[in-house]
Amino acid sequence: MLYKELQPADMYKIRLPYSFSDYDRQLLTLFYQPLVGAEGISLYLTLWADGELKSSEQWPHYQLMNVLGVSIGKIFQARIALEAIGLLRSWQKTEEGTRFFHYELAAPLDAESFLKDPLLSMFLLNKIGENAYKQLRNRFIQMSNWNEGFKDVSRTFMDVFKPSTKSGEQISYDDEFESKKRNNSLPFYYEDFDFTLLQEGLSEQLVPKSAMTIEAKEVIAKLAFLYNLNPIEMQKVVILALDDELQLAEARLKKACADYYKLTVSKKAPIIQNVTQTKNTVPQNKTPLTKEEELIHYLETTSPVVVLRDIAKGKEPILADVQLANHLVTHYNMPVGVVNVLLQYVLLRTDMKLTKNYAEKIASHWMRKDVKTAKEAMELARNEHEQYMKWKNEGSKQKTYAKKPTREEKVPDWFYKKDGETKQSGESTNGVQNIEEERKKLLAELGVTKR
Repeated sequence: MLYKELQPADMYKIRLPYSFSDYDRQLLTLFYQPLVGAEGISLYLTLWADGELKSSEQWPHYQLMNVLGVSIGKIFQARIALEAIGLLRSWQKTEEGTRFFHYELAAPLDAESFLKDPLLSMFLLNKIGENAYKQLRNRFIQMSNWNEGFKDVSRTFMDVFKPSTKSGEQISYDDEFESKKRNNSLPFYYEDFDFTLLQEGLSEQLVPKSAMTIEAKEVIAKLAFLYNLNPIEMQKVVILALDDELQLAEARLKKACADYYKLTVSKKAPIIQNVTQTKNTVPQNKTPLTKEEELIHYLETTSPVVVLRDIAKGKEPILADVQLANHLVTHYNMPVGVVNVLLQYVLLRTDMKLTKNYAEKIASHWMRKDVKTAKEAMELARNEHEQYMKWKNEGSKQKTYAKKPTREEKVPDWFYKKDGETKQSGESTNGVQNIEEERKKLLAELGVTKR
């Protein structure tokens, strides 16, 4: 599904609606980094640095892969984590087959707003522990009685300034400006909570509609999400939280919900988990990956620069090789996995010499074949091996008359089929025969003789 969401060749542009400060950096590091991870904050800081250029230029996401040194999949995971936590907004459009993204960074919440939010505060507490959480509170939250015994002697604007009768420049008030306010709460769509069902079980005399303010509804929805309580259960929480004036204060709602959860569900606080990471880390089947599947995953999720470094056994690749890899991704819009297969194949077939003309000739063939994945590229390289050898020999200065080379040339490990399979020629079977064989073996192990 990642190919439908984000690709290295997709272009992006950054917008900073307002200037950020060192205070924002501290909040990002100490409050948000435990929630979204180091890669999420690295992506935010990189976009922040690029956005300060105030440039209308657009860049491919492949540039982010090189700067951050991570795969496009990790950049996508970092992006959606920033979106979910309220630090990033993303817009997308497609023109002439190319996708464009506009990213707008949002400033982090101030310390007081962050710690008052029931979701964010509980999330942070789960991540860093009680002691570290208390230290953060003491560091950023000032005591309410800090100015006790002092008198406010600050002057107002009218105390210091007054209008003058001298003529001056006229100001135009017709200009339209887009005023962007900083967020003071976590973006949370509380309308998803069933308030109709909640209020059906609460009488008007007990809980008047005036108590259900927008602020109260947002807190109720967040608490219901945090503690996984349904509207019927939240009715009891609301009743417990009502004060003498039949109002629902935020602090009373939080305490009532926590007390109700401890009494009816568990004495341990709830834990917030990342849904996307949970889905990605838990495999859909229990069978371990084969060596070829592990290799395909590596090729699909690794930057070509890292692949070049791995092929060279840790040595930094030369600039020309890196530029060629970048050119294939950004200029030809080839998927990263396909480029990685091409790099492995060409380097090992040409005695570790990344010949530009040879690589681009194979790349052109794969583009015409509409190769999208590393697996498809590997199959095509196996099937068209003889043709690629002819191209290689045609490009070399030395003429060869023998059908076979005089020495055994290296090929990538994936060139030969694994687990005793023979090299396949012609049309691909898409693994149908293998699936049928595995099905027969499994049925035999289960003692099933007839299907």
